[in-house]
Amino acid sequence: MRHHLPQHVADHVNHKLRFFKGLVTQPKTVGAIVPTSIYMAKRMASVANPASGLPVLELGPGTGAVTKALLRRGIAPEKLVTIEYSFEFCAHLRRELPEIKLIQGDAFNLDETLGKHKTHFDCVISGIPLLNFSLEKRVGLLEDVLNRIPKGRPFLQFSYGPVSPIPAGHGHYSVKRFGWELRNIPPAQMWMYRRID
Repeated sequence: MRHHLPQHVADHVNHKLRFFKGLVTQPKTVGAIVPTSIYMAKRMASVANPASGLPVLELGPGTGAVTKALLRRGIAPEKLVTIEYSFEFCAHLRRELPEIKLIQGDAFNLDETLGKHKTHFDCVISGIPLLNFSLEKRVGLLEDVLNRIPKGRPFLQFSYGPVSPIPAGHGHYSVKRFGWELRNIPPAQMWMYRRID
């Protein structure tokens, strides 16, 4: 006699399996050992302003936890632009969230990757594992995205390290801890960056 898992349990298991497949096939582009928790996803999505009229840019959506939180916050699917490097994660997101603007490409080369989607954004939210990249590349990415959002609006990044993955003093930006999320595995910090004169 065969036993079937309830659908919500089967979906959860499939979500984890897709994540681990991405981790094994492209370890440098996956920064966590498990997908982002719904608690941290909601906290990160909270910085987006659905009333701004501007799209939101998400870098490194992975399996889409923050993407879904942004949609629940009220960001219209056509106002959500996501850039994912992993083919596996892109295939998953296209199945799960076909209505969003998903681009497979390199977030460190935004002019080319965004193509026709080059515009100003309300904010930028990132799950890229920045500590896997050189400081020069990290600062370059930050400076690039801050030029694409209104002054004062945030670039939000999460990290598992004890300090900001992009330290202060390397450009025209401020760094502020946005908070800890202890219900994430492992617990993660969120960092907010803004343009300064």
